Amino acid sequence: MPVEQKYSIVDVFADEPLTGNPLAVVPDADGLSEARMRAIAREFNLSETTFLVRPADPAADWRLRSFTPGGAEVGGAGHNALGAWIWLAGSGRVRPSRDPYTQQIGGDLLPVSVTLDDQRRVLVSMEQSPPVFGATAGDRAALAAGLGLAPGDLSGAHPAQVVSTGAGHLLVEAVSRGAVDRASPDSARLLPVLRAAGGEGAYLYCLDPLQPQSGAVAYARFFNPVVGIAEDPATGTAAGPLVAALAARGIVPDGGSAVIEQGHRMGRPSRIRIDVAGPRVRIAGRGLVVADGTLHL
Repeated sequence: MPVEQKYSIVDVFADEPLTGNPLAVVPDADGLSEARMRAIAREFNLSETTFLVRPADPAADWRLRSFTPGGAEVGGAGHNALGAWIWLAGSGRVRPSRDPYTQQIGGDLLPVSVTLDDQRRVLVSMEQSPPVFGATAGDRAALAAGLGLAPGDLSGAHPAQVVSTGAGHLLVEAVSRGAVDRASPDSARLLPVLRAAGGEGAYLYCLDPLQPQSGAVAYARFFNPVVGIAEDPATGTAAGPLVAALAARGIVPDGGSAVIEQGHRMGRPSRIRIDVAGPRVRIAGRGLVVADGTLHL
């Protein structure tokens, strides 16, 4: 018998449609096998598709499973989680509240807050895992070549380092916004650099944002050939590690917040807000449901 499965498309880290990072959300997905989830994610061909299922842990309100088009299941709380909670709020399944909800992502139980901002728009914020500072990429020339840049396009002040707040990404500082925009990654060259450092994706950034007056501290692009993502317009699991690293360097004050600009080169401008206080890293953003539909399986 054919099965009909509802889905929605949510633009995350966006204040208007067709900006930010599009996410497919598939609710009531308990009847789907993991193989079918992977096939649906391949069908949508977005950077991630999130399925809402019953939690395995009774302490959680919802369990989220997210897959890339290549079939990789991803952890961490980024746009994959924010978009799901934006959908939950929009559908009336959760209500804005001062009390946090609990989400299960992989083996982690993470609190998430659903509130209204001063314009009565839904704002979702959630804790990521405490930052873990990992290995550095020692071969600067190989890293630059993997990104389609010259070694001089990369800053020599700080080595590229893998930092994780749920997913480990290689943070690569460029000398200018122009260098970030010129990047044209070569996956065959970038993959071995990422694997050698233990990083999942490469977050190329500079400390030259377009709108510093609005709290932005960095301008970034994200490439993840490990899971088949050529470029992602907004990556919460990379923005969290970046702000944690900038706080460790004293660029972002401990106990403060910062905005990462991403997606401009793709024509999908995104603003990702990160709050950091010691080991606590929180990501926040808004979004919109821009499409609803039915899969006929």
